[in-house]
Amino acid sequence: MSQLPNCPKCNSAFTYEDGSMLVCPECAHEWSASEAAPTESEALVVKDANGNLLQDGDTITVIKDLKIKGSSQVVKVGTKVRNIRLVEGDHDIDCKIEGIGPMKLKSEFVKKA
Repeated sequence: MSQLPNCPKCNSAFTYEDGSMLVCPECAHEWSASEAAPTESEALVVKDANGNLLQDGDTITVIKDLKIKGSSQVVKVGTKVRNIRLVEGDHDIDCKIEGIGPMKLKSEFVKKA
């Protein structure tokens, strides 16, 4: 059995073939089997405030007090965040902060721990 590529949208490993198309059962994304996987130059590149390259699963530290929109809570300087996930967009880090919950952060306000 040949190894099929992970879904380019949600990175699910449960892709399957449907004719000449590949399908992801988790996010319903369909793409052509002839589409190449992203090369190293097309891959998402996110750097912290010091210029260090961040990757999924890294631990980061917040370098500035961050007010949470719509709340009176603040993410304090020095807060460690484990197991981050990189995403595309203005806020390029998805994470879960203890005591606060799920959050999106900008990489310019964190450093790699």
